Amino acid sequence: MLILLPPSEGKTSPARGRPIAPERLSSPVLHPARAKVLAALVDLCTTDDPAGLNRAVDVLGVGRTLSHEVARNAELDTAHATRADKVYTGVLYDALDLASLEGSTKRRANSWLAIVSGLFGLVRPGDHIPAYRLSGDVTLPGIGNVASFWREHLDEPVREAAGKGLVVDLRSSTYATFWRPAPEMAKRVVTVRVLHEVDGTRKVVSHFNKATKGRLVRSLLEHGGNPSSPKKFAAHVQDLGWHVELGEPGKHGTPLNVVVADL
Repeated sequence: MLILLPPSEGKTSPARGRPIAPERLSSPVLHPARAKVLAALVDLCTTDDPAGLNRAVDVLGVGRTLSHEVARNAELDTAHATRADKVYTGVLYDALDLASLEGSTKRRANSWLAIVSGLFGLVRPGDHIPAYRLSGDVTLPGIGNVASFWREHLDEPVREAAGKGLVVDLRSSTYATFWRPAPEMAKRVVTVRVLHEVDGTRKVVSHFNKATKGRLVRSLLEHGGNPSSPKKFAAHVQDLGWHVELGEPGKHGTPLNVVVADL
């Protein structure tokens, strides 16, 4: 099973660790593409004048209050790097709490999880990366739209990571555009959406969505199992105590609604 996660906008900068070694990242087929994006991002953010800073801030969409992240991006080649599961933070990753996993649960996390990244395309929890700022909806000079760029490169590594198993897709809408399954593969893709139900009304709420996805993934990692189809996956998740509703297969996979009333 392969579980696709979105990255977090907020990231924890490693206090120690050697600089990134791109050739040591998983999915080495992505190395040339990663090098292009990294070089373009560093070039954009390496500036000593206000006009250059303003341009980088505008391109990255970070706002003046986060202009320090431009300076951080400029030093990505030499910045400290550590495991991706220590760099990504935020509601989903707080709920997932990868740092507390042990034994077989941790091994499953390292094997099953893959994070879609605007900078690196696809990373595994154990890949050593620096903290960076590059959202998936950015149009980067020399690269173009980041999502469109990665859409041309991610099919092979996703297929390789998934093998013959199921793909459980928990990406947010921005990062869902980085990779779309071909029709034959869509049959073994489950796209998970979280709905918050209050007084009979259902809606998507960002906090509930992220926290629930984190808790759901942790539950899957703790209990193991290897469902081979969307239908069997839905039954497995329901057996774990979740309220789920399986939809009809579509071109991007079979939708699965996880319905929650509270955290």
